[in-house]
Amino acid sequence: MRDFDQMGIVVDWVDACRKGDLATLLDLYADDAQVECSCNGTQRYRGRRELETYWGPRLSTFSSAGFGLEEINPVPHGIDLEYSIAGALRIHASFRFSPEGKIYRTLCAPARQTPYDGCAC
Repeated sequence: MRDFDQMGIVVDWVDACRKGDLATLLDLYADDAQVECSCNGTQRYRGRRELETYWGPRLSTFSSAGFGLEEINPVPHGIDLEYSIAGALRIHASFRFSPEGKIYRTLCAPARQTPYDGCAC
């Protein structure tokens, strides 16, 4: 059993995204964390510098367009989250954690979209 609150870490992640707070967001990740995004072809980012390159422009979009928490659920090896951008665009993200309580891996992909939505994760 883990001695940290995985759900709380993801809620902090959501709050950092809503505020456009890149430094706080990056501090939630382990130093060797990986983000794998398959919204526009599969791309992988590893380590703080690459995660900063990935998240920097997205946070600006999230905070200006509106970032909404749609669903958050514990799963056997972490937390699954569905969020929306601008009230409609939905993204599914899965979070896995290091033993130290940092996000070790995030996988994101488009969630079910309406015919007029796209993906901007």
